[in-house]
Amino acid sequence: MELEKIEIRNLRMEDYLELKRSMIEAYPSMPGVYWREHQIANLLQRFPEGQIAVLVNDRVVGCALSIIVDYDKFGDEHTYQQITGNYTFNTHDPNGDVLYGIEVFIHPDYRGLRLGRRLYDARKELCEQLNLRSIIAGGRIPRYGQHYEELSPKEYIQKVKLKEIYDPTLSFQLSNDFHVRKLLKNYLPEDTASREYATLLEWNNIYYEPSEKLINLPKSVVRLGLVQWQMRHFPTMSALEEQIEFFIDTTSGYTCDFLLFPELFNAPLMAKFNELSEAQAIRKLADYTESLRDKFSEYAMTYNVNIITGSMPLQEGGKLLNVGYLCHRNGKIDRYDKLHITPNEVAHWGMSGGHSLKAFDTDAGKIGVLICYDVEFPELPRLLADQGLQILFVPFLTDTQNGYTRVRNCAQARAIENECYVAIAGSVGNLPKVSNMDIQYAQSAVFTPSDFAFPANGIKGEATPNTEMTLIVDVDLDLLKELHNFGSVRILKDRRKDLYEIVQKSRVDKQPTQLEKNIG
Repeated sequence: MELEKIEIRNLRMEDYLELKRSMIEAYPSMPGVYWREHQIANLLQRFPEGQIAVLVNDRVVGCALSIIVDYDKFGDEHTYQQITGNYTFNTHDPNGDVLYGIEVFIHPDYRGLRLGRRLYDARKELCEQLNLRSIIAGGRIPRYGQHYEELSPKEYIQKVKLKEIYDPTLSFQLSNDFHVRKLLKNYLPEDTASREYATLLEWNNIYYEPSEKLINLPKSVVRLGLVQWQMRHFPTMSALEEQIEFFIDTTSGYTCDFLLFPELFNAPLMAKFNELSEAQAIRKLADYTESLRDKFSEYAMTYNVNIITGSMPLQEGGKLLNVGYLCHRNGKIDRYDKLHITPNEVAHWGMSGGHSLKAFDTDAGKIGVLICYDVEFPELPRLLADQGLQILFVPFLTDTQNGYTRVRNCAQARAIENECYVAIAGSVGNLPKVSNMDIQYAQSAVFTPSDFAFPANGIKGEATPNTEMTLIVDVDLDLLKELHNFGSVRILKDRRKDLYEIVQKSRVDKQPTQLEKNIG
């Protein structure tokens, strides 16, 4: 299966046939158990926001169905039939206080892509936005049938909690911050694999406010992951990809929204071309760029994180460019170019500057990317700020502390000037068998504006210098809104546009600046 697009959206009636097929495949031990068309229509009529589908390559491969209930009317002693009103869903109460999960499943062919986690995250977000106090659901324990002769249900649940036994349903729910409220008997009489037992599970909404409704809140706190990459010899492309996936997997476990790689992080692959001139070797490196782009996009969807791929060389229209990609976790790909080329890059590689400058809309704010030297030109971030920039990412590659100091100090200035966050990530270590890439120096960091709501030194977080590591930092976008309107100084608002103005000229792109995968 070629993974090209993952989408989370509300279920639609026209999805029914695909939903039915996926559900039948998801429950092979319960033949004939699937939602009928009139039941889905009833759910969509009563509570369309609560019915969430996950699509892979535009095919419905799973869903999460829910209703809102006044939980005090049912309490913990209830059956599935009772809570669903004998499958009529007339128990749905828009004025209730609990989001009750009545179904979650993923087609078996699409398991391992963390789609279940996405559905659970979407359901949690809905619970928070509707200001409901918790999510409650009855969960099957399908592996209990293999252990019921030697373990009581209580003992079985305890062993699953201690990870001595793996239960595909309960283990997943516990890993998603649900806790067991109670053991239920005769919850689903047709569930023989669970011996008719179920766990009553709950996830508590810590933002619940009894006195007000919090509707359609935008994402405020965004988690950034920065890779401070160790330059080392990679004998093969697959070895490089393995190291890339390690960092992505690690930061995904911390639920990062963005992951930033450094400029030209894949330079170790040039070692096999070291007998060539520097200009020829980097053009050989450019042959890997498109396949790496596609691999990053696959990782972004699989691990549910937006990835800024640092930069890589690309041959296009007879020119050698330094480009990178924003691989969205929904499958979309945007491209950004290095606009200013250093004298060294021109002299040794014959590299040319690109032409495109734009901010990108993402599911976690509006971002921009400037590659290394570009951040030393203050006009570029200012143009991005005029497009609504909130987070600026700067992948860089510097060999000495002098070069690093230029990048760092300019990046920190850009955060203050443009009232935004700036994240920089570079490489460390040595590459003795790659010409013009011998030594590296870096200290990755996240910078903030300078005002009372931010750290006094304007540094939200920074890595240990010249050591391979990841830096994970939370930034609050709502603080930027307050700064724009109520800051001690308001740099963007107070500009004298009657005296001066920065204008972006019409682009003369000869290459696409945005790649978007279309399925079907």
